Amino acid sequence: MTSEQILIGSGLTLVLAVASQLLAARLRVPAIIVLLPVGFAAGALTDDVHPDRLLGPAFSPLVSLAVAVILYDAGLGLDLRELTGHARHTVVRLVWVGTLLTAPAAAFAAAPLLGVSGKAAAMLGAILVVSGPTVVGPLLDFVRPTERVRRVLLWEGSLIDAVGGILGALVFHALVSEEHRRLGAGLLEFAASVGLGLLGGLLGAALLWLLLVRARLNEVLGTSAQLAVVVGVAAVCDALRDDTGLIAAIVLGVVVATVPAFDPPARRIFLETLVPLIVGVLFVSISSTVTWSSVRPVLLPVLGLVAVLAVVVRPVVAALSTAGTDLAEGERAFLGWMAPRGIVAASTAATFSTGLAAAGVGGAEKILPATFLVIVFTVTLYGLSAVPVARLLRVTRPARSRPLLVGGEPWTVELAAVLRSAGLDVLLWAGRDEQRARISAAGLELADGELLAAASGEGAEREGVTAVYLLTAEDEFNALAAAVLHEVSELPVFRLPATAPGPGAVGGPPTATVLPAALTGPELARRHAAGARILRRPADGELPPGHDLLFTLDRAGHLHPATPHGTPPRRDRVTERIVLGPP
Repeated sequence: MTSEQILIGSGLTLVLAVASQLLAARLRVPAIIVLLPVGFAAGALTDDVHPDRLLGPAFSPLVSLAVAVILYDAGLGLDLRELTGHARHTVVRLVWVGTLLTAPAAAFAAAPLLGVSGKAAAMLGAILVVSGPTVVGPLLDFVRPTERVRRVLLWEGSLIDAVGGILGALVFHALVSEEHRRLGAGLLEFAASVGLGLLGGLLGAALLWLLLVRARLNEVLGTSAQLAVVVGVAAVCDALRDDTGLIAAIVLGVVVATVPAFDPPARRIFLETLVPLIVGVLFVSISSTVTWSSVRPVLLPVLGLVAVLAVVVRPVVAALSTAGTDLAEGERAFLGWMAPRGIVAASTAATFSTGLAAAGVGGAEKILPATFLVIVFTVTLYGLSAVPVARLLRVTRPARSRPLLVGGEPWTVELAAVLRSAGLDVLLWAGRDEQRARISAAGLELADGELLAAASGEGAEREGVTAVYLLTAEDEFNALAAAVLHEVSELPVFRLPATAPGPGAVGGPPTATVLPAALTGPELARRHAAGARILRRPADGELPPGHDLLFTLDRAGHLHPATPHGTPPRRDRVTERIVLGPP
């Protein structure tokens, strides 16, 4: 290709990836539903968006490194301290039971349905083992299932991606090798690959500890260091053994998320921007290599294969994996109805199908289009059905507000207790040890880590936070935190009014409104110490003298702060008022 074609192809790939994600956000659908058809259409309508032509032999290694960055980012959201008891047993079983059942079942179904050889069917079965956080995470954001179900599915998707990648590499080498590998030798190869990935991830974590904790790199250098370590470790591991970089990346992310020394969390805003961009570019690039002529013959057979995977294989895997656990029936059933395929399946198929075709394996040319269609069909199936199925099985979180109260003053703890008594699920965050001890002693839920991790991005999504209330006694902290959260979070942010007028640490209040002007932090603390109490009052009638309105609660369970600006909810919809009463 000429340099002009390479420039146009690279630029068009990036533009299509970002435009697809913007369109998906507007349509409120998972981005992959838009990315795959857009990439497929781009490959059919132009000769420029073809990664094998743009990058040549470098495409496959670059895909592996890009997937490693994706899995590292996914690992940063997986804290081992949160995976305990029956949830941990379920995840472990889903990974190994899912691998042992899905691979042969998919292979046996694919051979007659697609009309491929046993070798091609075995390769396709190994590819379709994986799921992946890039598709499971966005779907769960729409569904909003219970925290335990969400945690199990995210852990399964991240771990089985690494296991499936190694399994695919081992199956590929076994198929193209002239020697017949025995089961024992294959298991040893698999164990060696897992061991290398674990070692690489631990060494990478030690290096990141030196850079992030000991050297205390700033925001920009810390992000660059993470990216360099992940790519470097994955590259070395993959060079030694195929696809071991995937395990190293996920191990590295989990260690950074779990080890307290890395607190506050090492996740940076740049990674939250980079990873969706990588996902978009990969999906557009890989789907552009699939042609209509290759898809048309396998269209109906793949529908049958998806039916086998979704209706038979996945429910059996989920039933065996959850047997004997304390998961509710609805949670078990929902786990049996959530197994979309994602970027690792696409990248593995793109990597290995060409090599099998070159080796003369019958039907190898059908692996990539079949995998492409399985991804499209499973994402569409689960994307359209997950929400109604979750509601039917009663595994969704309630639509009621979940406020994050920032501060640990006695009146804040009492406010949280009153809101909880009104039926709200309240989360608190405090920076001082004595405040955190006060919150824990009251039996209230305390957010771990730094404030930004709990109030923005995946942390807020994982916790189900709907609004942030900055209620500390430090005016400057409240103002500064409001300004920062306004930039990095989509949640509404409210703060106490300043004790003294003036710009202070920031130029003025951001678009977030403040609570009633007379109720500053010191005033609330003084009145509470003098005997004032936070109370629940019915919505009808006027408030008695000496009572100050703080919040109203409507029929849907939504919390509305009593702000000097903004439109209050209609009085006929308000069911309860939260007030500060006199001593």
